[in-house]
Amino acid sequence: MHPNETLIRNFYKAFSDRKADAMGACYHDDVQFDDPAFVGLKGREAYGMWAMLIEGMDPQGTIECTNAQADDTKGSADWEAVYKFSKTGRTVYNKIHAEFEFKDGKIIKHKDSFPFWKWSRMAFGTAGLFIGWTPMFKKKVQGEVRKTLTMYMKRRKIK
Repeated sequence: MHPNETLIRNFYKAFSDRKADAMGACYHDDVQFDDPAFVGLKGREAYGMWAMLIEGMDPQGTIECTNAQADDTKGSADWEAVYKFSKTGRTVYNKIHAEFEFKDGKIIKHKDSFPFWKWSRMAFGTAGLFIGWTPMFKKKVQGEVRKTLTMYMKRRKIK
């Protein structure tokens, strides 16, 4: 197994075990992270996001990584998360595809992709069904999660 594939598997094992510090150790100091909700995170913001998500995770939630693969420069994985969305208490079953780039034996770029409308229908119910596909709704969610992350990092003194 390529060392970068092991790195990806260790990252998701740490997520499944709710160990944000171990996840952060897989990231390069200059990591860039993007997904449909968390856009343009850099460095410690990416660590802060995972720490915040783990702290708020449903104890019954599950994370499972499949199809991890990597070479010297790039990698990918599919992973699934099942959890209760904290704002609504609704169960979300999200299938995510992750793309990675590596530098100095760490993850330097991480991009998660998933169908935002499908996620919003599960997370928000009827509201997600009717307006979850709109750019306005997506921007609103992105703004709210950015604000929540900023407040979390300030409270936890993550710099």
